[in-house]
Amino acid sequence: MSSQVPTLEEVALAAGVSRSTASRAINGGSRVSSEAQAAVDDAVARLGFVPNRAARSLVTRRTNSVALVVPEPDERFLNDPFFAATLRGMNSVLKNSDLQLVLLIAKLDESAGRIAQYLRNGHVDGAIVVSHHRKDDLEGAIEASRLPAVFVGRPFHPFPGLRFVDVDNVAGGRMATEHLLRRGCTRIAHIAGPADMTSGEDRLAGFEEAVRAAGLEPGPVVRGDFTTATGAAAMEQVLAEDPTIDGVFAASDLMASGALQTLAAHGRRVPDDVAVIGYDDLGVADDTVPALTTIANPVVRMARHATEELLVTLGALSPDTLVGGDGDAPPIIEEDGHFVLAPVLVERASS
Repeated sequence: MSSQVPTLEEVALAAGVSRSTASRAINGGSRVSSEAQAAVDDAVARLGFVPNRAARSLVTRRTNSVALVVPEPDERFLNDPFFAATLRGMNSVLKNSDLQLVLLIAKLDESAGRIAQYLRNGHVDGAIVVSHHRKDDLEGAIEASRLPAVFVGRPFHPFPGLRFVDVDNVAGGRMATEHLLRRGCTRIAHIAGPADMTSGEDRLAGFEEAVRAAGLEPGPVVRGDFTTATGAAAMEQVLAEDPTIDGVFAASDLMASGALQTLAAHGRRVPDDVAVIGYDDLGVADDTVPALTTIANPVVRMARHATEELLVTLGALSPDTLVGGDGDAPPIIEEDGHFVLAPVLVERASS
């Protein structure tokens, strides 16, 4: 036997079939008799033939790649632990497949149009979309291209059949605020997320529900963009509007970290003067001073489940091999392709 890598022509010769028949048999068995398929399978095994992925893609029209779509600039991607957690969740599934991960990040001050065009042009077999904004309209691009996709986070413009995995952010916002109320806070401010992201809007809704259910009026609400700098600036604005606040719910741990810095600069003790709670529990909360009480956002689990759903759709993963439950973790509630996880309160020293 030749020491060189065997070719498709050699497989066809060994199997006694034409090159085109051998190619079809290797790439899925389309219009191939059972006898020819068996002969090709035997020749592949004997010769140690490995299909050329680029050539195979011309037959199957598959790229053997999936995209992680992040319509955010690279600076945000590199500095927010949300995205590292998303990659961990995806890689925990993809490591057992032969699919390549393609990362699509927006350029600074760029709309999502370039990303949408890339998806429409068929460069990937499927996509996981995270951190999407109302103006991106990636849902429209995916619907038009019919690209298999799963969103991590509730999309603004879902269409029939669009799947997403999310944490119950309304319940999480309510849970965070109720924790401050139980502690005795009566004047609670909220550092909210962006108005063009469903996570920001849902956490704000939970905050408002909890405060009003307690018979109180909400304290100042100032928006940030889930970064430390905007959390610090928002806290400055909150104190300027109402120096009597005794509780702060920040819609992300990074914004809560910034709020803690501002409170310390103003000589406000946490939690004695102002109790603070964040949202995410992706590592930041352990390193703040004091350690931050927060709502756990199960990003790794959401990304893993979204990737499993995508791979099942692509035929790259059997439904029988899904991970399913995660020990004592709350179950994933599914309805019409929408998968929702429950938030969990994690108490630390800041409240």
